[in-house]
Amino acid sequence: MSGDSERAVAPGVVPAPCASKVELRLSCRHLLDRDPLTKSDPSVVLLQQAQGQWLQVDRTEVVKSSLHPVFSKVFTVDYYFEEVQKLRFEVYDTHGPSGLTCQDDDFLGGMECTLGQDLFSKSDPFLELYRVNDDGSEQLVYRTEVVKNNLNPVWEPFKVSLNSLCSCEETRPMKCLVWDYDSRGKHDFIGDFTTTFAEMQKAFEEEQQAQWDCVNAKYKQKKRNYKNSGVVILADLKLHRVHSFLDYIMGGCQIHCTVAIDFTASNGDPRNSCSLHHINPYQPNEYLRALVAVGEVCQDYDSDKRFSALGFGARIPPKYEVSHDFAINFNPEDDECEGIQGVVEAYQNCLPKVQLYGPTNVAPIISKVARMAAAEESTGEASQYYILLILTDGVVTDMSDTREAIVRASHLPMSVIIVGVGNADFTDMQILDGDDGVLRSPRGEPALRDIVQFVPFRELKNASPAALAKCVLAEVPKQVVEYYSHKELPPRSLGAQTGEAAASSAP
Repeated sequence: MSGDSERAVAPGVVPAPCASKVELRLSCRHLLDRDPLTKSDPSVVLLQQAQGQWLQVDRTEVVKSSLHPVFSKVFTVDYYFEEVQKLRFEVYDTHGPSGLTCQDDDFLGGMECTLGQDLFSKSDPFLELYRVNDDGSEQLVYRTEVVKNNLNPVWEPFKVSLNSLCSCEETRPMKCLVWDYDSRGKHDFIGDFTTTFAEMQKAFEEEQQAQWDCVNAKYKQKKRNYKNSGVVILADLKLHRVHSFLDYIMGGCQIHCTVAIDFTASNGDPRNSCSLHHINPYQPNEYLRALVAVGEVCQDYDSDKRFSALGFGARIPPKYEVSHDFAINFNPEDDECEGIQGVVEAYQNCLPKVQLYGPTNVAPIISKVARMAAAEESTGEASQYYILLILTDGVVTDMSDTREAIVRASHLPMSVIIVGVGNADFTDMQILDGDDGVLRSPRGEPALRDIVQFVPFRELKNASPAALAKCVLAEVPKQVVEYYSHKELPPRSLGAQTGEAAASSAP
């Protein structure tokens, strides 16, 4: 190292940034021919951006009468790692002696790049997969992750339904596009190819390597010897059957329903006609309407038609201590009721015996049902799935514990349906429903799957019982299938058969 480099910097003086010298050698291919009698006489001008302005730095010599010039002139540029250095190369058909002015020359074309990213780094490729529709339009099906600084990327395996991929038509064209990622959104097109699912399958069935030339049509037109911009190889392909909800039910899967009723004081004194718990023999209250509508559907999927019926938020006999998990038939050894009518009777008999209190804590009941579901999970069969129906008049007060309990339950054969009765503001309850994003525990752990459906009863108050049940239970079949598919558990009657479940491919 030289003495100058080792010399200490004087106090108060900012050291000059460290620069490296970079040599740029240029050549062009298939330039435009602007001369009517002879070929163009090209030269290249280098410009560099400084403070928003393009400044001309240097110019190559003129190569006479050539559309594929190779220039001997070497541009030497200072390279600063810590700076974004924008360069522009402009190609001209030169008239007269080569100089820094281009007033009389014909512009043939140009390009811009950054010195660090485009000249020294490799591509940051990602792939997009499109389904070609009947009208010729293209629908994006999947986009891979970006593999940074790699000319031989290996993308992560991914799953996509055959319906999304090709509308279940195996000969429907699919188009794959490969791009070089740009953080500013101006991705560079690398190339594309078209194939079909049938073509992919055939290659694997014949034990051939499934691969396609990734072609950039613009380069193919301009370059005579151009073959491709790379090759895309399909490393693996599995067609995995996803069983339907009906498959599991027909296979003997039972649906066990637990009902949890809010007995907090915010419901109002049941003796008052304005109370949400008021019993009117001629007009069932909102709790009863929701309970009966959902229960009558669920009981058809449970052979013994017995419901666990629980309450929370009340002082209960004999000591009248607050409980957030009690059997409304007051039999802690057997909290089940015979059919939905048995739950209705237990609810009506319970009301005069408890003192409505609070707060609205639901995590204990979610955890209780989760323990039953965990015991079922250990059997390793698709034999019983649990639904917890929570009827409440307000936002839960143990939100952190509830989120934690739901995230844990998302790994179990269980769904949670929350019906909000009354006119409270249930905005915060939407947090528990994963429709707007993945629910996370207070520790940041994401739910494995969306198991919560929240429905405000007031929006369905005038609906028929059948319409109410349809809305409340709409997501349950999908949740059942998602759970057993994730566990790779087929319906019990199909347990001896081999076969996999969901289309998976990995470029």
